[in-house]
Amino acid sequence: MSRVLVTGATGYVGSRLIPALLEAGHEVLAATRDEEALDGYPWGDEVEARQFDITDEELVAAAVRGVDAVVYLVHSMGDGDFVRKDREAAELVARASDDAGVGRIVYLSGLVPPGKLSDHLRSRAEVEQVFLDAPVPATVLRAAMIVGAGSTSFELLRRLSDRLPITPVPRWMNRRLQPVAVEDVVHVLLAAIGGEPRNRHYDLGADEVLTYPQLLARYAEVAGLRRRRPVVPGVPMWLVGRASALLTGMPRGTVKALAESLSHDMVCEEDDVRRDLVPGHTFTGLDEAIARSLGVRGGTSHAGDVQAGAPTDPA
Repeated sequence: MSRVLVTGATGYVGSRLIPALLEAGHEVLAATRDEEALDGYPWGDEVEARQFDITDEELVAAAVRGVDAVVYLVHSMGDGDFVRKDREAAELVARASDDAGVGRIVYLSGLVPPGKLSDHLRSRAEVEQVFLDAPVPATVLRAAMIVGAGSTSFELLRRLSDRLPITPVPRWMNRRLQPVAVEDVVHVLLAAIGGEPRNRHYDLGADEVLTYPQLLARYAEVAGLRRRRPVVPGVPMWLVGRASALLTGMPRGTVKALAESLSHDMVCEEDDVRRDLVPGHTFTGLDEAIARSLGVRGGTSHAGDVQAGAPTDPA
């Protein structure tokens, strides 16, 4: 088994990955700015805390020392010069990992569609290229929309559906998506830590491809809601982002980034992950993923359902 450093340990995916790593027998080091923050997680006393600040070269070097693998779950979705900051942070981690003799880096990215990219999508692509060009082998997982309680994109979908009896859908948002359950994301991340290191990216989506209006309809059906979803022309992207942020109470920069991604088809261009990392794995169906995401809390505990929410998820 490996010594695995998880950056973004207290984030959505990180907090659900760590129980799986522990159950698989790995020794987990949780990178965090505040060691006391780990006390709020069911696994807090089962991991070694490593103080971590992505802007501090000495802390990053100390954090990656003596580990076999680094799982990189850090990215920005806010305003400001986050493209430069994310690129420089990845360069720092890649350099420190090489100096420390780390065996592999596993980076969770997002699907990168063809065409002109938003700053958010361009930043993800830049960060993955930094890792792929670095000396340490990097497995990049380009995940589609992640379905699970606490996932930013799922919570945006949930709040808009729950709060609006009529959900207008801009015509430019009538794009295809390939959602994937967080249970499957965790499973593939775990698989990427084992075996021979692979220096390449993999697209990661479940079996079903549907449009965003169809996804809204599926959520409403599973949640037992009756909703209308008229397609409306001529609605600018900035207005969608601002209105959605106000309606959901989520940060405007985050919502804007998610809205921009929905102007593209977000579907996998290859499925090599099923051959190379998880052969024979059955991906969670969309209806099941949604239903379990509406269930009881406990998503970060050993005995809980990884699809469910947790008290440590953002309000």
